[in-house]
Amino acid sequence: MKTLLTSLIILFLLMKSQVLFSQAIIIDHNCAKLDSIPESAILQAKSDLHIAYWHTSHGSQLTEGMKSLRDLDLTNLVGYKGDIYNWNDGGTDGALDLDDNYEGDLGHNGDLGWETTTRTYLADPTNSDVNVIIWSWCGGASDNTEAGMNIYLNAMNQLEIDFPNIKFIYMTGHLDGTGESGNLHVMNEQIRNYCLNNHKILYDFADIESYDPDGNYYLDKIANDNCDYDSEGNGTRNANWATAWQNSHTEGTDWYSCSAAHSQALNGNLKAYAAWWLWAKLAGWENEVISNVEQEQFGQNISDLKNYPNPFDSNTTIVYNLKENAHVKLELWNASGQKIKVLLDQKQTKGKYSLPVNIDNKKGVYFYTLNVNGKQISNKMLKLK
Repeated sequence: MKTLLTSLIILFLLMKSQVLFSQAIIIDHNCAKLDSIPESAILQAKSDLHIAYWHTSHGSQLTEGMKSLRDLDLTNLVGYKGDIYNWNDGGTDGALDLDDNYEGDLGHNGDLGWETTTRTYLADPTNSDVNVIIWSWCGGASDNTEAGMNIYLNAMNQLEIDFPNIKFIYMTGHLDGTGESGNLHVMNEQIRNYCLNNHKILYDFADIESYDPDGNYYLDKIANDNCDYDSEGNGTRNANWATAWQNSHTEGTDWYSCSAAHSQALNGNLKAYAAWWLWAKLAGWENEVISNVEQEQFGQNISDLKNYPNPFDSNTTIVYNLKENAHVKLELWNASGQKIKVLLDQKQTKGKYSLPVNIDNKKGVYFYTLNVNGKQISNKMLKLK
């Protein structure tokens, strides 16, 4: 019994200290919730991170939202959130260190100018403290191809290999009004699937602006970057979800004014909230959205993901409650990030499911990931024998 207890303690400490390589970090509309991020995680991000961000106008939505989130209106002596969300280039006065480069984006169809810029930047000794690199798209995702997108993805992966101490953030392209059937969505799905399958870090720009704060979905209504959408189903955009939400909520309490290029203030708000969620995650915040199932955070399509018994000897049962018809993929991973097997890959109707699982591998910590219509969640299990 003492040996078993000691083993469990060692496994627990190992699990807490290691990076969870078996899952991606996906920053999407579920992460555009500022109040869910504890102050301690914000302070840790400001202490640990040194970020370089390149963008043009669309990408500036993120930093413009972050600027107005921190700023105070000195004329009216009011503010939105204030100094805790302060940032500048250099991280002075306790701010987040963010080098905001409004001088380039990811280009078009295989262009690698951004990669050259990144390598030159990192070769400069004055940037030796940088540990996060993020680039945004402008229109280059909309007119891309599968081959061109692979050039981008492969170049990012090579940068990760060449600079292992730096976190490289992948990004999707902004909405262009072509909806779920457009080329942009195909390209964004290619990026998402690559990040999910290869355990990358993704700031899902397009997904963030596909939902309002109440979780209503607009990509299937041919929404564009201005937040215009088709409310009547006739193929014509005739409404704007962001302005409608702003008009029904209180400025300065529920949302704040900011200069979101090509878009509305609320879109800039959501981009800033998701950005701080990203910074907190990179600094080690272990929120429930990534490690466990919380329906409030994951939306309405899945709940109650767990396995029993847990811990177990060799057999356990994974259960979950599917809230809508969906394509479901369930995979098993070891603690080193190696995929053990695909347990399930099929379309399922809504309802409760249970799947018996036998693990012949050695004892230790394992993870199971459930992908529901492209959204991945995970949980952990402990095999004792």
